[in-house]
Amino acid sequence: MQRVMPHTTHADRSGAFITRGYMLGFALVTSLFFLWAIANNFNDILIRQFQKALDLNRAQAGFIQFVFYLGYFLVALPAGLLMRRFGYRAGILAGLGLYAAGALMFYPAAEMRAYGAFLAALFVLASGAAFLETAANPYIVAFGDPARASQRLNLAQAFNGFGGFLAPILGGMFIFSGVEHSTAAVAGMSVTKLEAYRLAEARMVQAPYLVLAAVVIVIAIAIAVTKLPSVAVTDAKAGEQPVGLTRLLRIPALRGAVIAQFFYVGAQVGIWSFFVDFIKDIRPETPERTAAYLLSASLILFMAGRFVGVALMQRWSGTRLLGLYAIANMALCAAAILAPGEIAIGALILTGFFMSIMFPTIFALGVKDLGPAASLGSSLIIMAIIGGAVFPPMMGAVDHYAGSLRLALLSPLACFAIVALYARSVAGVTRSVPS
Repeated sequence: MQRVMPHTTHADRSGAFITRGYMLGFALVTSLFFLWAIANNFNDILIRQFQKALDLNRAQAGFIQFVFYLGYFLVALPAGLLMRRFGYRAGILAGLGLYAAGALMFYPAAEMRAYGAFLAALFVLASGAAFLETAANPYIVAFGDPARASQRLNLAQAFNGFGGFLAPILGGMFIFSGVEHSTAAVAGMSVTKLEAYRLAEARMVQAPYLVLAAVVIVIAIAIAVTKLPSVAVTDAKAGEQPVGLTRLLRIPALRGAVIAQFFYVGAQVGIWSFFVDFIKDIRPETPERTAAYLLSASLILFMAGRFVGVALMQRWSGTRLLGLYAIANMALCAAAILAPGEIAIGALILTGFFMSIMFPTIFALGVKDLGPAASLGSSLIIMAIIGGAVFPPMMGAVDHYAGSLRLALLSPLACFAIVALYARSVAGVTRSVPS
């Protein structure tokens, strides 16, 4: 059995959390975690906004997440192969270019008020985010001591949590117009007035996405000229064949991580996608912006949970913490399904804290000790984000046909059970690349 060791420098082995000379590079790569969180969590606002602007039901609006995460699934592996050939910087720049292009496409999509055009823009943007996630998650390992990689990844992911917290606030302020007509009022509008109302709601997305595109372009320029670590992303020595997908998937920890990530992301995206609708169902008098701010409260807990997780991992193993957090979220989902209004809302808000460490911990467990093969292993785990495409439409369909978003929460509850099983099973399994 051949053990592929990570490519490191002398500085990497010094015990430093961040290697001297790479602080700016680390900050820029960490900013990528913030950027894709903004994109991901704006979708939760778009699901509600497009129901008004494009006259969609919840099942139809759930396809926003389907198309977005389909982009991750289809692009993650090509992203990994590109980085294997050209390196992490090239992958990051390609991702930022696609991200900016997708954000710019929102402007004409709003003018056309065409759902298909919005979905195309989201697919392009998601393709860029797939490049960024495939590159940034394993690249963080190169910025310091490999033994502290899990802590470093959880720290970087904490800024992902910060972006997630800000997105509903920004979306509530700049995407939600504050104009909320009742179903009866909409039905009573003339054709001309209704068209003007829906067009105005569609145009609310233009300015936020133009600003987002500008920020992404500035960061791309900074990354292009900043000193970054040089990391080997090909696993083959002279005369050897690169590690292929079949060999990688024979590693139990990686294979399990792909499965666990599929269900975790499905649970996370499903809960956040319909969070505003859940609040509106339980407390119909709640304004949309207030519901969006309650989602931000959950995402504050999500961000805080990552900082707490970094501290707790000084004493407890990542696998133990992952299992405990998954069980806690199973209980909270059950409470959101069964408890009366205010308690149900509080339970759903609290799920953010216990979701906090799941993605980075599953990711770190999956790619641990893959060495240069981590770029391809990373692609497989990022492809598992397709779970975010599967579960929101499923939950939307449950609501549409059964008339209950509470019942739809059985889906994330089952997903967290699978994460708990992964945490229990992963300790002590083989991690090296089979020969």
